[in-house]
Amino acid sequence: MNSVLPLALSGLSTTIALMLVAWLISLWTRNVAIVDVFWGIAIAGAGITWLWNAPAADTRGVLVVMLAAVWATRLALHLLWRGRGQPEDRRYREIRARNEPGFAFRSIYLVFGLQALLAWLVAMPLLGGVLSTAPIGSLERFGTLMWAFGLVFESVADYQLLRFQQGGGAERGVMNTGLWRFSRHPNYFGEFVLWWGIGLIALAGGAWWSLVGPLLLSLFLLKVSGVALTEKDIALRRPEYQDYMRRTSAFVPRPPR
Repeated sequence: MNSVLPLALSGLSTTIALMLVAWLISLWTRNVAIVDVFWGIAIAGAGITWLWNAPAADTRGVLVVMLAAVWATRLALHLLWRGRGQPEDRRYREIRARNEPGFAFRSIYLVFGLQALLAWLVAMPLLGGVLSTAPIGSLERFGTLMWAFGLVFESVADYQLLRFQQGGGAERGVMNTGLWRFSRHPNYFGEFVLWWGIGLIALAGGAWWSLVGPLLLSLFLLKVSGVALTEKDIALRRPEYQDYMRRTSAFVPRPPR
């Protein structure tokens, strides 16, 4: 326990440092949405820190950190491309409006500090994988397949939505084709699957406690900043979304009603 705690806290120091960099960028750009780009980077950064500092990291540790790094790289590049030239996301404009004057400094703890802590907790399967020395078996292979499926599913959903938005569709109606025909949030579903895949790899190595990461991510995707926040008032802004909600599963893909 005495050796595990300093290792665990080294990951927290990494997420804090990366979010401080993001905060400095937000001061320059006056756009705190950069925190979304750094979200995955902070999670993978914690894993890389643990892998670097662990006294005897095994194959499992390398595997989970590599999977997280691939996910984080794709997500960061997608968000950078999607947000280029765009104003600050509506969610953050609302937070800014509620906390002015002085939001620039309040955002250190309201946005960036909170995200640093959450990123550290979500990254727990990476710590579990790094600490485990158990051999790789069939459960780990299944977890890797889950991760690959989730990554592809999330990537395709993001690409389809981006094409829809760039074509002006976001101003005209509701995205209800491709994967979005079967789920109102297929990108969130893909992220859910891939992180439970990583969690399964850590669990197979004996790190049951590391499932706090996928559990916390699932809570946020479903009840806090994912589905719930996205759909809080979208039906008021786009009345046709009501019909889309009646026909289409909120999360798990299935044929529309």
